[in-house]
Amino acid sequence: MQIKTLATLLLCLSAGQVLANDAGDNFLERNQAEQLTQEDQEARRIIRLSDRVRSPDAPYRSTLTLLEHKDGKALMDREQVLDVSMRFYKPSERRDKGDARALVRFLSPVRDKGKGLLSDFYKMWYYSPDLRRPIPIAKQQRLMGQVANGDVVAADFDYSYLSKLQGEEACGDKQCYKLSLERRWPYVTYPAITFWVEKETYRPYRADFLSSTGLLIKRAYYKDYRPALGGARPHQMVIEDALRKDVYTTITYSNFTFESLPESYFQKEYLMRME
Repeated sequence: MQIKTLATLLLCLSAGQVLANDAGDNFLERNQAEQLTQEDQEARRIIRLSDRVRSPDAPYRSTLTLLEHKDGKALMDREQVLDVSMRFYKPSERRDKGDARALVRFLSPVRDKGKGLLSDFYKMWYYSPDLRRPIPIAKQQRLMGQVANGDVVAADFDYSYLSKLQGEEACGDKQCYKLSLERRWPYVTYPAITFWVEKETYRPYRADFLSSTGLLIKRAYYKDYRPALGGARPHQMVIEDALRKDVYTTITYSNFTFESLPESYFQKEYLMRME
């Protein structure tokens, strides 16, 4: 972590320990959020605005279609469709607590019916009809192709990472901010990210996901911005293999709707009785 003072380091570690130990609470409270300091305030401003482009500050639901590609061809037998319900918002003047929970239902292929994922700020569980109960699962674990479990739920880069503005670069015909992100706690999906955000719109453009040693794990492009849930949002994410650009997986987003599911749906027990 690029932190200049021991006091700041201890503060961040303390806040992380509160979250990690509080297994009975899925929320991030306002006083905890205020402790998650960023030395680079301009970087934090950019990240916060970009977070709001990727996901609205309200509960919502969408359909995700995952499809693998190789040598320019879509592998239709490797398609997977998910229904994702997100309770995603930050602490604010209107709310004392934030939330980042997701319920993921597997819709297709048919063999995946009845499977599900449940995640909160720092944990994820998986359930399949052949299991007796939901089991903990890592957000870093691969779900399909280049997509990890943590990629199908909205991530809050502001709270999950320490960010630093590296400068500006051209992104195609646009100008982008280039930022470096380093995760605050081990449960965050990726150790580090190099992130490009369009300067005029704060739209995410590209993300390089890095290992703890700085090696490129995979590269993602945010594409097909169209109106949804009150703003222009990416309707496709293209995730490339780190070694072969001709091997990639697309996540296509559709059927966006604001929807606040009952609290009981975001409990592990609900995974076992999903319809």
